[in-house]
Amino acid sequence: MFSASDVKTLREKTGAGMLDCKKALQENNGNLDAAIDWLREKGIAKAQKKGDRIAAEGLSQIFVDGNQAVILEVNSETDFVAKNEEFKKFVNKLGENLLANDVTTMDDALKVNVGDETIQDLVVAITAKIGEKISFRRFERVFKTDTEKFGTYLHNGGKIASLIVISGGNEEVAREVAMHAAAMRPLYLNEESVPTDVLEKEKEIMRQELLNEGKPADKLENILIGKVRKYYEEVCLENQIFVKSTDKETVSKYLANNGAKLVKMVRFEVGEGLEKRVDNFAEEVMSQVNNN
Repeated sequence: MFSASDVKTLREKTGAGMLDCKKALQENNGNLDAAIDWLREKGIAKAQKKGDRIAAEGLSQIFVDGNQAVILEVNSETDFVAKNEEFKKFVNKLGENLLANDVTTMDDALKVNVGDETIQDLVVAITAKIGEKISFRRFERVFKTDTEKFGTYLHNGGKIASLIVISGGNEEVAREVAMHAAAMRPLYLNEESVPTDVLEKEKEIMRQELLNEGKPADKLENILIGKVRKYYEEVCLENQIFVKSTDKETVSKYLANNGAKLVKMVRFEVGEGLEKRVDNFAEEVMSQVNNN
């Protein structure tokens, strides 16, 4: 009915994925023009053409239901779209459906059915409708026991989402630690959470710095002990000075004083690790005016 060459041609003309192109040709008996129209009607062609654009704005959000929670990040190209009510409703729909389905990987999440569509279909549809690349970047499902507490905090309307699990204490203590994590950017829960290769690389950098400063080689390991301790204070949540402390107590000490202990931390910051758009709005407007 159609050949591999037809699929290749359709991909080149629309930018749609191979499976979408195959389906379009199957639905239209191999008719190339009809398949193009079919992809356009579904919004797939339009969405796929935006696939290479930078989407590093957006929202992170947390959804809680009993003893489980889902934290996710959805990206857009501009902060303007991230503030759009339709975009926010889309994020909420994703979170609610992820909570209702026992999935833990992105591949499985994208296949979750929402009515007659999948989450992947919804991403394609909102990309086509809004006119920007929309990307469901990541999520994590977190569980707690009946005796543990969730602490959640959203900063700046969802630019940062922080989810904490503690044992003991109460929800207010958990929320305070979640707020601290949002503000202080810990990379790890505690010293044991720091990967060995990461720590060894940091130590090597520290050794080289000390040698460059002229410190005696036979004194390096002793000096290193203090520098590693300082590193832990910077990157480990338990070791950080609690942001609301007046006497420099650590987060671990704050929790202990409130009968609690850290169990888990997940922190999403929108766009972290992604290339950011660098736009000059005035230049963009003038460019459009000059081209008209």
